[in-house]
Amino acid sequence: MVDLLIPGPEGKIEVKYNHNNNDSSPIALILHPDPSRGGTMNTKIIFQLYKLFINNGFSTIRFNFRGVGKSDGLFDDGEGELIDAASVLDWLQQYNTNSKKCWVVGFSFGAWVAMQLLMRRPEINGFVCVSPPANIRDFSFLSPCPSSGLIIHGDKDTIASYDSSKILSEKLQKQRKVDIIFRSIKGADHFYENYKEEFLSIVNDYIENRLLEK
Repeated sequence: MVDLLIPGPEGKIEVKYNHNNNDSSPIALILHPDPSRGGTMNTKIIFQLYKLFINNGFSTIRFNFRGVGKSDGLFDDGEGELIDAASVLDWLQQYNTNSKKCWVVGFSFGAWVAMQLLMRRPEINGFVCVSPPANIRDFSFLSPCPSSGLIIHGDKDTIASYDSSKILSEKLQKQRKVDIIFRSIKGADHFYENYKEEFLSIVNDYIENRLLEK
């Protein structure tokens, strides 16, 4: 794992990157929760997802949105953060030109940004959407959703509505040519406190199954 400052639209972007030496390894970009609520790339769930993707053979990157940590700029409520994410994906692809599998992963606010990036970048062919705040942010742009993926949510979440997330997933599941998996964790809150093992097991099983596909 290396700590880097890479060029972005507002100046430097602070990233942590782990490169897999397999020339054709898949790549994963992980997006953190709302900076205005204290979210950073060191948020526990982001760090755990980062380790999980590394352990599954991905060249994996997480980063701080503008205005967070050593990243230049100011919080932009989504629009600028989407541009940041696209810039980091560009950088990741430059160092993994032979990769055929590209995943985007986001938690809460980061899930909303991740799904917008998914709509704009056809090379993204997998996603993990953790606790999407469908009651707070508009996800109607997912029409249709271009890639199969996993949506996971705790049913005791008081920040991002579980019911809204379930309705979103049911809408996406009706679309053809994509396979949207929805997994709920009974009793879990927004941060999956006391449910980390179950959370990571669900995500890990999904990754493993997807990597078996041709």
